Amino acid sequence: MPLGSMTPAEARAALQGGATLIDVRGRDEYARERIEGAVNLPLAELGAQALPSGPLIFHCRSGMRTKGCGPALEAAAKGAPCHVLDGGLDAWKASGFETVIDRGQPLEIGRQVQLAAGSLVLLGVLLGMFVIPAFLLLSAFVGTGLMFAGATGWCGLAHLFRRMPWNRGMA
Repeated sequence: MPLGSMTPAEARAALQGGATLIDVRGRDEYARERIEGAVNLPLAELGAQALPSGPLIFHCRSGMRTKGCGPALEAAAKGAPCHVLDGGLDAWKASGFETVIDRGQPLEIGRQVQLAAGSLVLLGVLLGMFVIPAFLLLSAFVGTGLMFAGATGWCGLAHLFRRMPWNRGMA
């Protein structure tokens, strides 16, 4: 069955009618904030587990991941009626619907990488300007790492952060 889309209000009504909401974000993102009752099944694990029977509604944070993976979601649904939540978690919240937030969980790995990389680039520029110009190489190194991560999908900093004590058991 082709992948349709639903507004947050339509999705909420479908959930009350027995549909299952599947959150395709990573475990670290899900642990930090989620829609109550959503089942976490990261995209990377999509084919490994059987999905619940009945109508399915897939969502991510903004809707981009789910729309970009439409064929994979349809295949995983194995003919069950399935939809994408338009705008994802962000649209759900913008519609005034509640989410479960656990601020005791660490920030998502992606945000940790952004904070660290941005801080290192800024540090390299400031040290290069005011201390020794060779410190600009730090910014170049971080920039090269980000380009490599974007080109290959492998981020060394993300792998490092997953091993940090505050993230153990999350991802």
